[in-house]
Amino acid sequence: MRVFVTGASGFVGSAIVQQLLQAGHQVLGLVRSDKGAEAVTNLGAEPYRGDLDDLESLQKGAAQCDAVIHTAFNHDFSRYKDNCDNDYQVILAMGKALAGTNKPLVVTSGVGLLHADRLLTENDKPASSSAIPRAASEEAAIAVAEQGVNSYIVRLPIVHGPNDHGFIPIVIGITKDKGISAYIGEGNNTWSGVHRLDAAVVYRLIVEQQPAQKAFHAVAEAGIPFKQIATVIAKELQVPVTSKEGADAEAHFGWFKHFAAMGVPVSSELTRTTLGWKPVQPGMLEELVPGVYF
Repeated sequence: MRVFVTGASGFVGSAIVQQLLQAGHQVLGLVRSDKGAEAVTNLGAEPYRGDLDDLESLQKGAAQCDAVIHTAFNHDFSRYKDNCDNDYQVILAMGKALAGTNKPLVVTSGVGLLHADRLLTENDKPASSSAIPRAASEEAAIAVAEQGVNSYIVRLPIVHGPNDHGFIPIVIGITKDKGISAYIGEGNNTWSGVHRLDAAVVYRLIVEQQPAQKAFHAVAEAGIPFKQIATVIAKELQVPVTSKEGADAEAHFGWFKHFAAMGVPVSSELTRTTLGWKPVQPGMLEELVPGVYF
């Protein structure tokens, strides 16, 4: 199978490229720069120059392949809604190239879009993108499905692993800057997690099996209390750990307070049983050690 992967040189995308190649597939990887092209070539894949603003190039890339895995997203939070709206158009464009072919299109979303006072499953749906802009990606996947595209949704939790530039390094950076590790309130809000290599397997299994189930949770650990994360970080950095609330939490975490307080209990049972997925990589707390995050 020849697979078009967007974000092919990224943290998750590069793991997917490796996983596909190891399974004997060919990969055409979307890259924006010479550095990205070199990284994808070194993995053993074929680089494809383009970007998320060039919808025609995305259509052409998708049309050349037997499946599409979309992981690229502009994480510039200063224009977050615009980026979410753009992702909707990107998915529509690639979907147009696949309509009526039964070729799978796998779209990336996040478990953080879901909200309820219960364990959430793969069949739950986020609120409208008018309330949660990032939900536009899932809405686009549904829209292209109605146009005859074999589309799938993978919701990711906190993805961790070597060379991570996401949420965990942000928390570590704040802790270093403030000289104290903090959690909000009692710190019982939970982060779900998955190692990047385990997440990559979910994408591969979807394009290979193309099951009837359409939404998946690449979640290896359903709920790690944020207090535990803050405590391990404090130990490694040899700083105090404490609770923060209200204005103190705002002052400590700044714009990241929303994410530090985030708690989404999610199940991945359907994903595991449908795909036969068994995560095997180290857990989040196991990786908060020298040589990985420190």
